[in-house]
Amino acid sequence: MKHIPRKRFGQNFLQDQSIIRRIIECINPQKGQRIVEIGPGLAALTEPLIDQMGHIDVVELDRDIINILEKKFLPEQITIHSGDALKMDFSFENDDIRVVGNLPYNISTPIMFHLSTFSNISNMVFMLQKEVVERICAQPNTSDYGRLTVMLQYKFKCRYLLDVPPESFYPAPKVDSAIVSLTPRTDYDFTQVNEEKLSKVVSTAFNQRRKTISNSLKSMFSGEQLINCGIDLKSRPENITIEQYITLSEIL
Repeated sequence: MKHIPRKRFGQNFLQDQSIIRRIIECINPQKGQRIVEIGPGLAALTEPLIDQMGHIDVVELDRDIINILEKKFLPEQITIHSGDALKMDFSFENDDIRVVGNLPYNISTPIMFHLSTFSNISNMVFMLQKEVVERICAQPNTSDYGRLTVMLQYKFKCRYLLDVPPESFYPAPKVDSAIVSLTPRTDYDFTQVNEEKLSKVVSTAFNQRRKTISNSLKSMFSGEQLINCGIDLKSRPENITIEQYITLSEIL
């Protein structure tokens, strides 16, 4: 029986074999790794991953899809975690895991923030809406640079890997997609950053991104404090580096 894609789960199923091959190359699965796929759908990525790895874990909410996967694969090939990825504990007995998937666009950002709280995740490779990937990988002094950029890049090295056109899916979404890789940073100890304070500073700044930084953050910092952090008072939120935002969060 053909599965009808469900709007409420944001289902768009990959069907372009050449794109699927390129995505698997982006993931670059290696023997011995434990891979967890969020939202396997009709197994477009699951099947080639199992072919290469022998076994993977998947997280799926849709009971009908779970039934399809249970019929398609042997128990030793797949471990199905039935439930909502946003509520799931990804600590996986403290196993090192890699997380991959074609994330539903409506909840992709909350899922990434949820996953960013687990220290056993060594890498993530996701298909997302292209404009979200552009924002994640943005550099300062660009219009794409914003809260999402800072709150992910302070923890992860973010790389834009591949464009995926709408016609690669059934049904075709109304937006372009792209593949992004997020790997925890090792150049400094990001666990020392107070995420709550950083989020507060960054949210306040970007809530009024047209204003100068001295205006948008005037309730938090004096002009002198901003200058001491090497910040030009006339600059705007997108001109401030991640390091400068971290320094501001430390003096908050």
